[in-house]
Amino acid sequence: MARVERTEIFNIGIDDMYGVITDYESYPDFVDGMVDVNIIKKTKAAAKVEFFLNLIKKINYTLDIKQKSPTKVSWTLVEGNIFKKNIGGWVLEDLGKKGTKVTYALDLEFKGFAPKVLVNKLVANNLPSMMKSVYNRASGK
Repeated sequence: MARVERTEIFNIGIDDMYGVITDYESYPDFVDGMVDVNIIKKTKAAAKVEFFLNLIKKINYTLDIKQKSPTKVSWTLVEGNIFKKNIGGWVLEDLGKKGTKVTYALDLEFKGFAPKVLVNKLVANNLPSMMKSVYNRASGK
C-alpha cells in the first residue's frame, strides 16, 4: 500500500487549475509517462476514463471520477492491470489574489509484488512533478 498527499499554493485562478485537471484527454501532452487516454463517458459531474502509462512497465487502469466544479475531483478504481486499489483526488481552494491552494491525495495498492522503483516512480517521485505539470499547463508555461 502506498499513500501520499501534497498541498501547494499556485499563483493561478481556481477555474484555470480545475480546467486542466479535468481535461483528461490532454494528459498525454503534459503528464510524465502518460501515453494515451480513452474517455469512456464524461459529463459535467462525472467521468469514466481509461489511462495508459509507460513508466518502467506498461500500466493501464480505468477510474470512476466525480467532479465538483471548481473545487473537487475524486476517483476510485474500476479496473487495472497492476492496481488493486487506486483512490484519490484533488481539492482546490480559491485564495483570491494569492492564487489557489491545491491538495492532491493518492492511495494505491498493487496486485502482487510491485518493485520499489515502480512504487516510488508512481507515488513519491511523480507527485511533485505531476502538480508542477498541471500548474505549468494551467499557466501556459
